[in-house]
Amino acid sequence: MRTKKKPSYPIGEKLRGYLKKFRRERELPITYERLRGFNDSVPLMDREGRNTLWETVVYHAEELEALKEGLKRIYALLKVDGDSSVMQHLYIDRVDFCSFGNSTPFRIRIVNAINDNPDYFYVKKADASRVYGLELEHLLSPNRLNFITYGNTLVEEHIVGLPGDVFINSWLHSKELRPIRIAKELVKFNERCFVRLLGDMRSYNFVVVLAPDFEGWQIRIRAMDFDQQSYNGRPRFYLPQYFKDNTPLALFCAQHLHLKTARQYQREEQTLILQRAELASVRLSQLLEAMDGDPIAPHENVVSLREGLAKHFRSDTYLHCESMGALVRKNLESLRKNIGKDNDPLTTTPLIM
Repeated sequence: MRTKKKPSYPIGEKLRGYLKKFRRERELPITYERLRGFNDSVPLMDREGRNTLWETVVYHAEELEALKEGLKRIYALLKVDGDSSVMQHLYIDRVDFCSFGNSTPFRIRIVNAINDNPDYFYVKKADASRVYGLELEHLLSPNRLNFITYGNTLVEEHIVGLPGDVFINSWLHSKELRPIRIAKELVKFNERCFVRLLGDMRSYNFVVVLAPDFEGWQIRIRAMDFDQQSYNGRPRFYLPQYFKDNTPLALFCAQHLHLKTARQYQREEQTLILQRAELASVRLSQLLEAMDGDPIAPHENVVSLREGLAKHFRSDTYLHCESMGALVRKNLESLRKNIGKDNDPLTTTPLIM
């Protein structure tokens, strides 16, 4: 399944005010546009000699040292609130650029000179959809995210994990992993994406995190691309199980998961989403207020999605929503209203292909 390229939406006044209030907006020494001033590049290959779609970029010598120092300061802001005193042993090893996809990001490789341990962060052109996606992930998922905006620049931390396509091809049938744990996490990930309307979670847009436990490996699926937050007009676009790239994963999970158990895990995640929303109620309310008035999708997409959600939830109240922000709010209200009722329409039918 291929999707029409989504335009980039500028950060509006209300969203900018929200970002400043919660210290997401910070003055940065290096902007996205400044990084675009490279004068050469070479393809970056993986260990097997295959093209990674990234290019390592080269800057003029007189610009390079200032860029490296500025990028170190950005990393300090991202990790330790700007305390550069603990960053003296770090150095910028490489700057990569990717022209593939909507965000055309720069990936910065920063290395600890004492132990050679690398880390990464990304510098992208700021897009309101992506910012809403990052913040909703921070508030409504079990994952916490660090990111900074400054004008038209967005800086994101690296999300660690196995790319979904790599996991499907190399780990899905590993005897070290319990199939039920994989299935459980896909149900929960499916639910998180649908409730907060995060789309396009095909296999290369999420990662799988493996954590050792005293009874084997625990598994968590994490989104790593937030470009398609509340943009598409089709409800299924917000359900990872329906992407062709994810079919092997969805079929594997369906084979190992009883429908009653799937509904149990689905209900668990719904409850957790509501608990997170309650804990962050003030902040979430202000975010959705900004999102309510932000045109981050064509109106016809809003109309199509609200009609699909109204049919799915059997609730005409969705038809009154005039924005994607209003639809996210209505999804949360539907969960809150129906949780615990025996006859409520669950948001999805788990892993039925």
